[in-house]
Amino acid sequence: MSFLSQLQKQKNKLKETETVVTKVDGKRYIEKDTTVTAISSNSYGFVVDTKPDNVPVLISHYLYIGSQDCTAQEVIQSYNILHVLSLGINIQVSVNSKFIKCLDLPETSIKDILLDSLPFIRKAVDAKENILIHCNAGVSRTSMVAIAYLMHYEKMNYQEAYELVKAKRPAIQPNDGFKKQLKSMTPGEII
Repeated sequence: MSFLSQLQKQKNKLKETETVVTKVDGKRYIEKDTTVTAISSNSYGFVVDTKPDNVPVLISHYLYIGSQDCTAQEVIQSYNILHVLSLGINIQVSVNSKFIKCLDLPETSIKDILLDSLPFIRKAVDAKENILIHCNAGVSRTSMVAIAYLMHYEKMNYQEAYELVKAKRPAIQPNDGFKKQLKSMTPGEII
């Protein structure tokens, strides 16, 4: 029996499967054999979190991180936040702010993001004024910049910076592309 016929025989023994695929835009599809069928549902394709995440976490002197919920006026006032760095989500706040375009995708290059954001953060810290770094959920983009800040200005290696930020805000998780780029950085240098 030829190798090809052995493979075909084994293929016939395989159990039929169905895979649900969620695209970046949240649309869901079912893949079965060679057919793809769109799922028409009211689901978002991701978990919708309806509870507020409005407690910023102090990572280092004057440096807070959190989700977009932390940009509420009452939160900014109660934590005496005077500067806000918004990553990928442009929110209007009543304090000094900076918006930086940043997609939470593994292929996003972080070099320009860091060159633009780290001096803004450092200026606030040097002035001994509280600054909040946030993105939508305060998980990937926010942690990437906070970790890079610690690596650059506190001269920590990736693992030390990651563990510090993770200990303060357990929800953080930079995407795999961000992690790879951060790990390639030398402490004290921006890429």
